[in-house]
Amino acid sequence: MYSYSEFDEAFVRSRVAQFSQQVERRLEGALTEEEFRPLRLMNGLYLQLHAYMLRVAIPYGTLNPRQMRQLAMIAETWDKGYGHFTTRQNIQFNWPKLPDVPAILSALADVEMHAIQTSGNCVRNVTSDHFAGAAADELEDPRPYAELLRQWSTDHPEFQFLPRKFKIAITGSPNDRAVTRAHDIGLRMVKNDKGVTGFEVLVGGGLGRTPMVGMVVREFLPIEDLLPYVEAVLSVYNTLGRRDNKYKARIKITLHETGKDEITRLIEARFAELRPLFGGHDQALLADIRAAFAPPAFRNAPVDAYDAFYKADPVFRAWADTNLAEHRNAQYAIVTVSMKAHGKTPGDATGEQMRVLADLAEQFGHDELRISHEQNVILPHVHKSDLPKIHAILSQHGLATANVGLISDIIACPGMDYCALATARAIPVAEQIALRFDELKLEHEIGPLKIKISGCINACGHHHVGHIGILGLDRAGVENYQITLGGDGTETAVIGERAGPGFAYDEIVPAIERIVQAYLEHRDGPAETFLQAYRRLGLAPFKAALYPAEGAKDAA
Repeated sequence: MYSYSEFDEAFVRSRVAQFSQQVERRLEGALTEEEFRPLRLMNGLYLQLHAYMLRVAIPYGTLNPRQMRQLAMIAETWDKGYGHFTTRQNIQFNWPKLPDVPAILSALADVEMHAIQTSGNCVRNVTSDHFAGAAADELEDPRPYAELLRQWSTDHPEFQFLPRKFKIAITGSPNDRAVTRAHDIGLRMVKNDKGVTGFEVLVGGGLGRTPMVGMVVREFLPIEDLLPYVEAVLSVYNTLGRRDNKYKARIKITLHETGKDEITRLIEARFAELRPLFGGHDQALLADIRAAFAPPAFRNAPVDAYDAFYKADPVFRAWADTNLAEHRNAQYAIVTVSMKAHGKTPGDATGEQMRVLADLAEQFGHDELRISHEQNVILPHVHKSDLPKIHAILSQHGLATANVGLISDIIACPGMDYCALATARAIPVAEQIALRFDELKLEHEIGPLKIKISGCINACGHHHVGHIGILGLDRAGVENYQITLGGDGTETAVIGERAGPGFAYDEIVPAIERIVQAYLEHRDGPAETFLQAYRRLGLAPFKAALYPAEGAKDAA
């Protein structure tokens, strides 16, 4: 993974010192809250419903054990003993006190971390496939390109005050695990007809109050053209993007209003102007970055013990079947550690759990950890012979839930429990759904099913691309939950279809249960997933199950 240069270190330390002075001025009363607001947002500090919240960047989701232990220390020293992993591969601390924030930022700088550009109308944390550099289906590790984009975009003078926040995601696999089609810019590594690797460039994706799937503006972009082309996209957006209405300021609206053909023409014209200005400096930097992402020295050892354990232990086998993914090295596996124990807050990790994960990465995982956009933690490189030991340790610490990709592996935003923008609770709904289906013992029979929950229209829980999406709204002071069905965040991305009227808080779990029962009744055998069944059957049978009273009315 990437390590800071002397410049990086000096840059981050300078920002910490600068913000420390700004905090001091705020505490002395020399700055009003309104004057302080843009300064704190530039350093990832939000004012939430009950307290400040600090959002810390985890670039392209990659951490080492030392960094994870430092996050644990911060959680226990300056917060309430836990952190919350987000859908943008960040970690949030929900209870820091303002006087302590400079010390937190200094502690982050000690381990090459920061909170810069985790807020504001700028290029946010560049996210990537959480299996990057390990996945068997990968064309190439996309993280060196994500790091190149991170360095280029940090404090870029032209793009610090964009019309609205800007999000970039990148994947090196044909199987999209980074939700690239729901980002302002999505980059998918592809091969052209000559077998050369480049990028498919998508622009204008995004969720929120106007959900859209990104459009392809370049089917094949040579790797060496990445920075000038991304700069061209941002330059065009910075010029055309609306600043009169924040709800219409994202690039997806700019693309819709301008038209794909015209915005593509403008991007290509700007790219033609920018390309000669780069002169190869970006490629020299990329070569240095690539060297930092060399694969680890994989161990060559027998895997017989794993095979025997898998056959003999049904608990281990259930965990292996859901939480392991295929590694590029046949002796290895990718381990997803579920942060979704039944009845717990999705994405929360205690300081103790963080240290356990750091120890596992150090002892068994080549010193690497990843955070997924699905709010889980990944050990990307684990030799199969070590898996029984890892499972035993995870079990001791409540981290061996065998539910990755199943109905209780729910994405949920903080909702009204924390967020000042939220209009409904999300966390308790996720907890209750998970507990209900654990009680029914149906998870493994149901199979792959992604539920995503947002507590407001901003869609931080990605509900639009959930197989079952839940959106919590306020209806005359009462929580009301809308359901969408058939959403998908992968390479076949589609926005879910609204099922009908919403449900009260105490009705939403039974409503989800009716949807699932309809799927089990109508599926074409256990091999047909929920999403496959929905695409075959359409909305009708699920709507009939959701609103039985309407069906009875029609029959009468």
